[in-house]
Amino acid sequence: MSAKSTALPGRYNASLTPWVKGIHQALDDPKITRVVAQKSAQVAWTDGVLLNYIGKRIDIDPCPIIVMFAKEGAAKEFNDEKLVPMIEASPHLREKIPIGSRRDKNNRWNYKGYPGGFLKLVGSNSPSSVKSTPAPVVCVEEPDDCNDNIKEQGDTITLLIERTKTFARPKVLYGGTPTVEGFSAVETAYKESDKRQFFVPCPDCGQEVVLKWEDVHWQEDKNINHEVYGHVNLDSAVYVCPHCGSVWDDTKKNRAVRKGVWKATATFTGTAGFYINELYSPFPGSRFRNILEKYLSAKHLMDQGDDTKMRSFYNSQLGLPYAYKSGLPEPDVLKERAEDYEAFTVPEVGCVLTAGVDVQHDRLAVIIRAWGPGEESWLVWWGEIQGQTIVPEKGAWLDLDKLLNRTFKVSNGASVRIRAASIDSSDGQTSDAVYTFVRKRLVRGYMAIKGSSEISGEKEIFTTPKISVDLDGKQKAYKYGLRPFIVGTSRAKDLILGVEANGGRIKLTGRGPGRVHWYKGVRSDYWEQITSEVKVPSANRQKRVWQKKSGVRNEALDCEVYALHAARSLKLNLWTPQRWDLEREKQLQIDLLTEPEKEPVEVKPVVEEKPKDPPKQRDNFFDAFRRRKDTW
Repeated sequence: MSAKSTALPGRYNASLTPWVKGIHQALDDPKITRVVAQKSAQVAWTDGVLLNYIGKRIDIDPCPIIVMFAKEGAAKEFNDEKLVPMIEASPHLREKIPIGSRRDKNNRWNYKGYPGGFLKLVGSNSPSSVKSTPAPVVCVEEPDDCNDNIKEQGDTITLLIERTKTFARPKVLYGGTPTVEGFSAVETAYKESDKRQFFVPCPDCGQEVVLKWEDVHWQEDKNINHEVYGHVNLDSAVYVCPHCGSVWDDTKKNRAVRKGVWKATATFTGTAGFYINELYSPFPGSRFRNILEKYLSAKHLMDQGDDTKMRSFYNSQLGLPYAYKSGLPEPDVLKERAEDYEAFTVPEVGCVLTAGVDVQHDRLAVIIRAWGPGEESWLVWWGEIQGQTIVPEKGAWLDLDKLLNRTFKVSNGASVRIRAASIDSSDGQTSDAVYTFVRKRLVRGYMAIKGSSEISGEKEIFTTPKISVDLDGKQKAYKYGLRPFIVGTSRAKDLILGVEANGGRIKLTGRGPGRVHWYKGVRSDYWEQITSEVKVPSANRQKRVWQKKSGVRNEALDCEVYALHAARSLKLNLWTPQRWDLEREKQLQIDLLTEPEKEPVEVKPVVEEKPKDPPKQRDNFFDAFRRRKDTW
C-alpha cells in the first residue's frame, strides 16, 4: 500500500480488518459467481478488497477485468489516487504494467495492459464503454450512483454483467454504500444473496452479536451544555452487549472484532452477500466518540427539519439505506376505502370518461376513469390486455380498440363513451405501433404521449405539442402530421400522491373536488402499484425526484397519470358546475333519442355464378399489320 493513498503504507495487514478475509475467500471460491457488499465508509473496501483482488488476478490469474464507476471523473480519480500508487508500491505489478512509460498504449488512464489480459476503467454514463468489451471479471464501485437507464438502453449494472456470459468462471464484484430504502441497488443485491453478517463474540458472556447502533450508549452531564450535543458527554460512548449488559470501550471492542466470523443468514443461491458497518472499524476516526458526534449533529439538524445529515449517517456510518418517509397511505388502508360499485359502471356524477394506457412489449395496461366536478374521479376499470404490441393493428391492439370504443352505463341510465385516451409511446420498439393506432383514431380523442424527462417538476401536466413525427417529401416535420404530447409526469404524481408533508389526492377521503374513488372488485395489485413510487433525493442530491421502489411494478400509477393527462386535454379542471349540469342533461337526451339497436338480420350467402368467357375482341390495326408482316 502506497503512502500516497493510505495512512498505513507497506504490506497490507488483514488482521486490522479481519472481516476482509472472508470476502477474499468468497472471491476465490469457484462456486460463488457474485460477491456483493453493503457497507459503510472506513471498512477497507477499496484497498483491502477491490484493489487487493485486482492485483492478485493480474499477478496470479491474469484475465480481462472491467471496473465501472458512476462517472468517468470517478474512474480517473481511482486511477490517479489508488491504482497507480498501488502498482508503484507493488514490485510484481510494476514489472507487468508499464506505468513508467507515458506513451505506451498499455498505459492509459482508462486501460492497463499486462500479459494475459487488461484492466479497463469505464464510467456508467457511456453505453459504448459498458457494452463493448467482454470480460470474465467485472467490478462495480458504488452501484447506487451508477446510471440506471443509460440512453433508454437499460440498467448499466445489468448491461455490464452481460459481458461475462461467455466465460466459464465469471466473477462479479460490486459493493458500495446504500442510499434510500427500497431504491438502493446494493440493498436489493444484498437481499438476493445469502446475507452474511459478521458475528462478534462477547468477551464476557461469549454470545455472538452483530454490532448495531442501537447497542451504543452514552451518558449526560448537566455541567455540559453544548448548542448541538446538549448535555451529552461524548467521551462516555460505549458498546453494551445486548445479552449480558457488559460494557465495551473501543479497545475491548477491537479485540472482540478480531475474533469475529462471517455467518450466512439466508440460503445460498450463487451470490455471497456481506454487510459491514463502521462500528467494526479500528481506525482512529471511527471511535465511538466520533460516530456519536456525527449522530448528534445529524439529529440536531433533523429536529429542525433538515434530514440530509441523518441520511448520510445511515448510509456512511451504519451502511444502511435511509428509510425515507413518503407519507403515502398503506395499500391496505386504500383497499378499505374501496366503494361498493361494479367495474365498467359509472356513478351518476362521473359523466366524462378518459383512459390511460401503458405499453409493454407483451401487454397493455389500461385504466379508465370517470370524472365529475372539481376533477373528482371514479375508477371504472383497471387491468391488462395480453398480447404482442410491436406489430401495428395486431395482437393486443385489436382488443384495446374494442375496449376503448365500447359504451359504459351510468347509474342514471345514460350511456357514455371514452372521450379522450393517452397512450404511452416512449418505448422506441413499440412507438410505431402506437402512432399507427392513434393516427386512425384521432377523431376519438386518442393521443400518443411521452413522459417528460425534466426532473424539476415545472413541466405542466398537459401542454400543446409542437413537433410532428411525420415527415414530408423534404424530410421536414409535416405540418399536419401526428404530434406526440409530452406529459408533465412529475407534476401529475405530485398532484396524485403529494409532495413530502403536503397531502396528494390519494390521501383525501369522503366526497368532493379532487377525491379519488375505487371499486371493491379492482384487481388486488392495484393498491401496491399506485403507491410504488416515492419522491427521494436525486443522484446529485440537489432535487427530489420520483423513483420506483425496487421489485414493485408501477404500471397502474403510470396509467393514472395518463388518464389525468387525458382529462386535462379536455380542460375538465376548468369546467364550471353549470357546464357539468349541461353535460349530464345532454347525455340523457342523447340516450333517450337513440334508437335501440335492432337484431341483426340473417344474411344468406350469395351463390356466385360461373363467369362467362369475355367476348372476343377485334384485332386493332397494329395487330393485323404484325400478322401480315410475318407472312411476307
